[in-house]
Amino acid sequence: METPTVEPNSAMPENPQKEHQWLQKLVGEWTYETEVRMESEHSIEKATGTEHVRSLGGLWIVAEGQGEMPGCGAATTIMTIGYNPKNQRFMGTWVGSMMTYLWLYDGELDASGNSLILYSDGPSMSGEDTLAKYKDVIELKSNNHRVMTSHVLNNDGQWHQFMTVNYHRR
Repeated sequence: METPTVEPNSAMPENPQKEHQWLQKLVGEWTYETEVRMESEHSIEKATGTEHVRSLGGLWIVAEGQGEMPGCGAATTIMTIGYNPKNQRFMGTWVGSMMTYLWLYDGELDASGNSLILYSDGPSMSGEDTLAKYKDVIELKSNNHRVMTSHVLNNDGQWHQFMTVNYHRR
């Protein structure tokens, strides 16, 4: 039987980088208000909830949300985000109790250092059995306020913002 190869230092503790420290700004207890633009640009659904964000070893954050999801009712969501210094990219996951799809994130900080842009592929909102390109942008407005916007890439190559979530520290 062959012994599996292990990446050098893969079991050694990692030291948090500045990108890990950026993620730690999200740690805490939050309330949120969501606005989702439905099919018609004039139709907006709103919902509220809470989110608990904890640190995992100073290298990851784990965010668990509880509340209403527009169009779905009560929902629980879990997001994980970390940073890989080897490829200099953020990565993470998102799951929700209202769907069976596991969203995989790949991202980067914007030039200002105030916004984390997370890209993902996910189920198309068109109702077709296809995947679409999405991006979530987490912008730090202050230590006690952050905004996440969600966008889908339209057929014309333009990003369409369909959701805004305002988080306020409790």
